Amino acid sequence: MDRQIHNISELSEPISSESILSRLPPEAKKWAESLPWLQRRYVLSLCHLMCAATPEMRAEFLDDYTADGLISKVLEDRDTKQKVTQYLQEFRIETELDTTLLRSYIRQFYIHSAQDVRRQPDLYLESALKLVTNTKERNNVFNYILGFELIKMMFSMSWHQHEKLYRLQRNQEEFIQTYIKPIQYTHRINKIIVPKDAHLFFARRDYYVQKPVISKKKLIELAMVTFPTEITTNFGFSIIRHPNSLAFDYDYIFEAEQEVFSYSE
Repeated sequence: MDRQIHNISELSEPISSESILSRLPPEAKKWAESLPWLQRRYVLSLCHLMCAATPEMRAEFLDDYTADGLISKVLEDRDTKQKVTQYLQEFRIETELDTTLLRSYIRQFYIHSAQDVRRQPDLYLESALKLVTNTKERNNVFNYILGFELIKMMFSMSWHQHEKLYRLQRNQEEFIQTYIKPIQYTHRINKIIVPKDAHLFFARRDYYVQKPVISKKKLIELAMVTFPTEITTNFGFSIIRHPNSLAFDYDYIFEAEQEVFSYSE
């Protein structure tokens, strides 16, 4: 089936007079044509329900229907799993890549994707099909996990710690625009950190070194709303591909707050 993945991308193209079944991978086409009438009715019923369902309902269905099989396939990529485990340890993130976590993340990936494609809902099911049938797409699960865990870590940092982190980066402006500003904007609008009297040094110090207090559930929700799956996945992929793409010094970033430096907003 992996060899036929290129055919799945064609499903998003406008349908002409060509038969829909002929657009399927050969194995899937052969199976569909071999079904007796009663089972074809079942397939049609499922197609109808999927078309009528909201993206969230599709995500829930796909989680129930595919997660167990996907977990076993994802775990076959032992090299990437080992790399992600190593990076999580380097970033001092205490997350264990067991089957429970993988199932949770696969479900979250579906839901996150459903949120992303509200503006383009026709692309959602195509994305899910690729995850199910394509080895490369399944490997992106680990990229997504690493990226999301890092984003959660940054969401839990003070703005002073954000400054320390971005100052370590080679391309500081890009890092600020891509990650820091969206996170701090979300902090503000959700009243997690509320800048008051920012022009006054001591008042500014209070909110600048304030550690965000966010529940685990809220943290996940905010991270999903703030960053689309593409940015999250690419973040993890960039680190796995280029270990030095994110400069990190735990002791420097998380040392006791003593002096707040200037920060250009």
